[in-house]
Amino acid sequence: MSLKLELSVVDQSPVRAGESAGQALRDTIALAVEVEKLGYQRYWLAEHHSLPNFAGTSPEILVGPVAAHTKTIRVGSGGVMLSHYSALKVAENFRMLGSLYPGRIDLGIGRAPGSDQITAAALSFPGHPKEIRHFPRQVVDLLGFLNNDLEDGHFFAGISAGPGEPEVPDVWLLGSRYESAQMAAQLGLPFAYAHFFGIAVEEGPAIVENYRKNFQPSEHLPEPKINVGVHVVCAETEEEALRLSASRNLARLFNITGRAKGIPSPEDAAGYLYQPDEAAFVKQYRNVCIDGDPQQVKAGLENIAEMYQTPDLSVVTITHSLADRVRSYELVAEACGLTPPE
Repeated sequence: MSLKLELSVVDQSPVRAGESAGQALRDTIALAVEVEKLGYQRYWLAEHHSLPNFAGTSPEILVGPVAAHTKTIRVGSGGVMLSHYSALKVAENFRMLGSLYPGRIDLGIGRAPGSDQITAAALSFPGHPKEIRHFPRQVVDLLGFLNNDLEDGHFFAGISAGPGEPEVPDVWLLGSRYESAQMAAQLGLPFAYAHFFGIAVEEGPAIVENYRKNFQPSEHLPEPKINVGVHVVCAETEEEALRLSASRNLARLFNITGRAKGIPSPEDAAGYLYQPDEAAFVKQYRNVCIDGDPQQVKAGLENIAEMYQTPDLSVVTITHSLADRVRSYELVAEACGLTPPE
């Protein structure tokens, strides 16, 4: 693909081992300020629950402070896990953000729980967790509330979502499976594929192509629009990038084995003695990440763009140090020729 890469950021507000979630959230805001200067297009905030590695539980709250500290970059959720919530309330949250920061707000919607099943139950208590079969209805209702145009005969057609008549945010459907891609295609919404999830990524290109082939133009979007999220750690040398990314890899292992306690330092990661099955897991996980020096990372991103046939990529970078995270984004921006805002 000869098109110039168009890069954005997904930030999960990683918590350093031994430090507070508050510091992680302040790091998220500081990072947004820096990547805006570098020419990244969007800054999306993730939603996770009951995970010590990540502080971002409420993207709808964090979007406001990030937008307030920046000027031009689009800010949004990557994403709100709609199955936990009321479509009306999510619509009003983002209509309010659209009122405060017109032309800059994105609403990314996900169908995954962003947590374990017990936590999902707690998010719904004293009600019951919504069955996933209701998710398509929730998305349609959300679009209706955002635009105040619920279909005739809808039970809630008389409700007007506030506030006022703001500019409605761009709505994206996020996912890593065929179901999300198909829904985005049927509704005529842009689709963000989470390659960085590392879930059956060998099917990723087929999932995205399924979206592209089945896309139905809508009032929201005339043609398919695809973003792909990728894990990246970039440093001046490959050796340094691998040293830094070891923190992310060990944090991932601890997360899936119930031992998460924040992002470990590179020194702690280097000193960890992996069991054979743990080493095999990390080796497989590294295969979905792009870690290396600037030219290696650029080549890796171009390969992803070619694989998915889209120049629109989101970079997810997790390191123990904020300075290393900022430097990684700087090196990627320089290598890929991003244009800073005027």
